[in-house]
Amino acid sequence: MKGLAVSDLFILTEDTDAHQQRVIMYWNPRIECMPTEELKKLQYRELKELVYKLYSFNKFYHDRMVANGVHPDDICCLEDIRKLPFMYKQDLRDNYPDKLFTVPKNEVVRYHVSSGTTGKPTLVGYTQNDLKYWTEALARSLTSIGIGPGDVLQVSYGYGLFTGGLGLHYGGEAVGATVLPSSTGNTQRQVELIQDLGVTAIACTPSFLIHLGEVAQAMGVDLKRDTKLKKAVLGAEPWSESMRAHIQNNLGIDAYDIYGTSEQAGPMFTECEEKNGIHIAGDIMYVEIVDPDTGEPVEKGDKGEMVVTMLQKEAMPMIRYRVRDITYLMEDECACGRTSPRIGRISGRSDDMLIVRGINVFPSQVEYTLMRIPEVGQQYMIYVSREGSLDEMTVQVEIKEEAFSDKVEEMQKLKAKIEAELKKYLNIYAKVELKAPGELPRFEGKAKRVIDTR
Repeated sequence: MKGLAVSDLFILTEDTDAHQQRVIMYWNPRIECMPTEELKKLQYRELKELVYKLYSFNKFYHDRMVANGVHPDDICCLEDIRKLPFMYKQDLRDNYPDKLFTVPKNEVVRYHVSSGTTGKPTLVGYTQNDLKYWTEALARSLTSIGIGPGDVLQVSYGYGLFTGGLGLHYGGEAVGATVLPSSTGNTQRQVELIQDLGVTAIACTPSFLIHLGEVAQAMGVDLKRDTKLKKAVLGAEPWSESMRAHIQNNLGIDAYDIYGTSEQAGPMFTECEEKNGIHIAGDIMYVEIVDPDTGEPVEKGDKGEMVVTMLQKEAMPMIRYRVRDITYLMEDECACGRTSPRIGRISGRSDDMLIVRGINVFPSQVEYTLMRIPEVGQQYMIYVSREGSLDEMTVQVEIKEEAFSDKVEEMQKLKAKIEAELKKYLNIYAKVELKAPGELPRFEGKAKRVIDTR
């Protein structure tokens, strides 16, 4: 599926109130504006092909379908997807590293890795076609918010094992923007580059953008007055409409929500310029909303847990994967003219995962790491706060009596050791505070080990 020249993809629509015309850009209008019934037929064909492929060539999916008494011939319409079993994050861990892959290893051209709830990470592989469709989804998304030729896109998501940086990088290049791969950190230098290179758009976490504005102000730079930065693609952590208002009013930057997980491919889908829900490329991903407790479909427009099926992934397809994010499918038509499904802003999760500076952190993952350290006792607490505009995580741990010492140097070495272990397994720095035996609170019943004050 190849996008056309961006300059060819626009329509003029008349604003009847203002008697003005505006330009709406599309990257792939044939798909983005496809009638709903045609899109459903396309989704069914893709689903049917995918189910046969996985049933025939992947032991995990074959055994899971057999165990649930379902055969590919039972899928006779799109709604029959509900007959297929759910897939969970635990399945990725149980089949680490590559038992879920459905192509030979020599067809895998890239790996990405994210942290899991234990020391084992979640591994995702990509074929060349997988990368193409990931880029295709982002090209549609960036075009929908007006990013294209002439823009300079600064990508301030992390590059490397996580999916954020590289996804936006290739999507930006595809739409003809000039990409600046600044990654994370070195904030003063990033401010300078925004000025020097005429950056017009940035992709990063919302907390980093606010931090960037604060650093710029301290440097005597007004992002609204002294730069060309006008658009931001923000995701990887929860943020609210009030934060959007703060960014737009105080920094003068239009803020757009982006969504995606590494299991899907990475960040893929954004709001359009209407800022009224995140458009999902229906030919690439099929979305269901289910009750988190029963797994049954919710009523139209009701909130529930999002379940995704990746219709075109080759290396590591996902059928009915429970993402754990809470959202809803929007029923109204978008004024941008796109007919793709839309989801509302993610309002929470159905599990205990934390998102800290754009990185997924599970309390059980912290516990797993701590319990591997001989000097650490059984009690710990996790505190997540927002210092200025950035997330901070502090882990308080009780030290075993035989390891606890009044010698400052010994305790500092132990503190550094624990911080290093946590960073190794969490891929994020957490400040550690050492506590004497019996100092941390005890709980009757279920322990409350996480305090999130953001």
